[in-house]
Amino acid sequence: MYETPFHKEDLSKYSFLITGGAGFIGSNLAEYLLKYNAGKVRILDDLSTGFDSNIEIFNNNTAFEYLSGDIRDIQICQEACKGVDIVLHQAALGSVPRSIKDPVPTNAVNIDGFLNMLIAARDNKVKRFVYAASSSVYGDSKELPKVEDRIGKPLSPYAVTKLVNELYADVFARTYQLPVIGLRYFNVFGPRQSPKGAYAAVIPLFIQAISQNTSPVIFGDGEQTRDFTFVENAVQANIRAAFAPDSAINQVYNIAVGESTSLNQLFYSLAAITGSTLKPTYVAERSGDIRNSLADISKANTLLNYQPAVKIKQGLQITWDWFMNHK
Repeated sequence: MYETPFHKEDLSKYSFLITGGAGFIGSNLAEYLLKYNAGKVRILDDLSTGFDSNIEIFNNNTAFEYLSGDIRDIQICQEACKGVDIVLHQAALGSVPRSIKDPVPTNAVNIDGFLNMLIAARDNKVKRFVYAASSSVYGDSKELPKVEDRIGKPLSPYAVTKLVNELYADVFARTYQLPVIGLRYFNVFGPRQSPKGAYAAVIPLFIQAISQNTSPVIFGDGEQTRDFTFVENAVQANIRAAFAPDSAINQVYNIAVGESTSLNQLFYSLAAITGSTLKPTYVAERSGDIRNSLADISKANTLLNYQPAVKIKQGLQITWDWFMNHK
């Protein structure tokens, strides 16, 4: 992965902070930056949803620095932002079902923590603040494909927190001239995405089920659609956003592939890759889930030069191979 660089700048001249850097997307960002000789890559993580195993491969790199801490602690956020040029804010408490079951921690991490990071970035004069937004903000909007300036009402506490992030980011850009860019991720998947825990994402759960020869669970009829986005594309978007011209700042962008795949299609694509003859088990659909999701990525293409190179079947093959090598 990451054989083709997404930047033209000399990364050795820049220091980066990745919040949630021991998580799935964050650790992939760290891998990219360290591969291309970034001057400093500092990770802030409390390992509540991230894993030591995702970042231990970086420990011998002198440009790598790990800071243990929770973004709900403003002092930790201030410390993390010291001497940093670019913040890639990935830290969040994910999962729609988790937020419905217990909205308080989701709100605390995703809103209070986000505000702390904005304040710390402002106070430390960070040059660019790129943050993980979410396609969940499209809520009950039936319009397809999803276009950035037309959203619906949120369907979960998680979606509310992600919408509030965008509002706060906009206020900090206008009021404090903090250069911010939001990336609305659409169902990112790939290496290092954990199948562990009650709120794991669908693709690692499918992979785990197939590898254990057990029938995977699909909520609903499986015909709900998503714009599944391989993690290398999400990394590309972050790097493009970090160095995008000022004309691109204080905006949000859809980060996806622009292709619609049902959960049934997803499972049988994985089954074809792996030679599995398993059939899914269907159970009742979940509250708060969006029925169909598909992104218009033309804005990101035009303003960020975002060009997703890895489509779903290639991404699934890479992901399967990675999981088989990391059992």
